[in-house]
Amino acid sequence: MATATTSEKAKQKSDIFLKYLRPRKGMPSVWCAGCGNGIVMTAIIRAIDKLGLSKDNIVMVSGIGCSSRMPIYLDFNALHTTHGRALPFATGVKFARPDLKVIVVTGDGDALAIGGNHFIHACRRNIDITAILINNNIYGMTGGQGSPTTPSAAFSTTTPYGNAEKHFDPSALAAASGASYVARSTVYHATAMEKLIGEAISHRGFSLVEAVSNCHTYYGRLNRQGDPVTMINSFKEKSVQVTKAKKMSPEELKGKIVIGKLHEVDTTEFCDVYQSTVDRLDGRK
Repeated sequence: MATATTSEKAKQKSDIFLKYLRPRKGMPSVWCAGCGNGIVMTAIIRAIDKLGLSKDNIVMVSGIGCSSRMPIYLDFNALHTTHGRALPFATGVKFARPDLKVIVVTGDGDALAIGGNHFIHACRRNIDITAILINNNIYGMTGGQGSPTTPSAAFSTTTPYGNAEKHFDPSALAAASGASYVARSTVYHATAMEKLIGEAISHRGFSLVEAVSNCHTYYGRLNRQGDPVTMINSFKEKSVQVTKAKKMSPEELKGKIVIGKLHEVDTTEFCDVYQSTVDRLDGRK
């Protein structure tokens, strides 16, 4: 059996991406060179392609921010909504068409600041939506302001003397609020991210994949963390698999990024509960 050459393999990969990108739509992208958003987008593409899902059966919803430009480039049914409101829009879509796969792409500012209340209640309902939260610790699109995930003492344009606030842990917040699948990866671990996104899309219930990413333009520059390659490589050095993290003390985990599937439970999904109520009231069951 003939083995594919390197150039043939590269073409095969390119063909997969071209299959899911809108023709000539806004390319090159709005993202800065070296931004992790592109890595997350290709992980989403590979996960969807491996699942064999029809593009017509996918709805991608986003709010406002760098990461929220993603539905513009991908050839799915798409909603580019208002700041922080991606999850309620997505909830409406899923409620109206529970047969569709609904994927929300959001950022740490979009999801956890103005959208924080919506995030908590989408988790609480356990509605069958997959949220991919790209966490780069800062507001990238609007000028480098501090976000709910900006670490304590870190610098941003609104915390020029260091952030005085404690930061949110998006994954812990999701699990505590009722999400039935929670995972975390980094843009260094692109293959693992692809696998986790595939699991999240297949899971029945609210799923969160926190994608830890770099914003070298603002966060990296203001905190002297270097260029994109340096920042992405630092994720490798800081990351700890969840199985290993369980054996480590809080002191040992300080400054580390715990990656992998963090939380999964089998519990009732919101649309199923609602439909059973409708059936009962109609006297059908």
